[in-house]
Amino acid sequence: MAVLPSTPDLEQLRRQAKELLASAKEGNPSALARIESVSPRLILSSAQLALAREYGFSSWPKLKLEVERRRILDARDLERLTALISGDPTLATSSMDNWCDHPIGASPLGYVTMLRFDTTHNVWRDVEGTGGMARALIAAGARIDGEHGDSETPLMTAASYGDAEVARVLIEAGAALDQRASDEAGGVPGGTALLHAAVFGMTDVLDVLVAAGAQVHGIEEGAAAGDITGWLTAETPADARTRALVMASDHQRLDVIDELIAAGTRVDATDPILVVIRFAPPPETVDPTAFAVCWRMAPIPTWQTPITI
Repeated sequence: MAVLPSTPDLEQLRRQAKELLASAKEGNPSALARIESVSPRLILSSAQLALAREYGFSSWPKLKLEVERRRILDARDLERLTALISGDPTLATSSMDNWCDHPIGASPLGYVTMLRFDTTHNVWRDVEGTGGMARALIAAGARIDGEHGDSETPLMTAASYGDAEVARVLIEAGAALDQRASDEAGGVPGGTALLHAAVFGMTDVLDVLVAAGAQVHGIEEGAAAGDITGWLTAETPADARTRALVMASDHQRLDVIDELIAAGTRVDATDPILVVIRFAPPPETVDPTAFAVCWRMAPIPTWQTPITI
């Protein structure tokens, strides 16, 4: 089955249908077979139907509607989204399928939570208006905690992709703060939204979650959140301290870094989950000040291997 490109173009699809019809009329066996698989008539509507079926849609209008839906979501066009779901409320909830960059599909709400990452150019970007889009989808029936059987909730996805605006909307709508991802989830198996934000370095979302009352589980999450009160004791395992130091560095929690180092946490330690701390460079968007606290005791050069969690 063919899949749609990440930058859908309805005009291009129309051209493809016209070219298919022209090729069939010229006697091309492959083009003829494609059209005749859906209709005996060599007309444009038959070519359009053949193309729609090849992309996994039952009709040309449904293919057009799916392309329009994605373009509206990509543009964060609230007015057009409102009109779209007013005409067909199922478009607020039905899965977005057969896209090259979302091979397992995505709910419209889940898709909005991921808009900060541009899959066409593989770059992160700041986007505006996602909160309003999420609010409109929820009002039209989108489930705030996802569908039954989903591996993670929209809040977890928003945490992974760093969309604090969407996270706030979900929390205001009553999203479960401490629900856990399935063990088969691709991001952080078994993790809460807070752990997703911690692992992926999304401090803004992490702060939103903590302010909303999300529970911290363990010193690593506490370090990411900026408070390890009650977690750092003489009995705290060395590997947990190591991971906490990485988390504190990643989220620029300078006080926590100082507290961990003062308690004897080694900055050149290794851990089964994390690589050597002294090799871990900060993300390009992060002020390296926090990392310098760890680097100052590192005996060899940094910037060699990224953190992997």
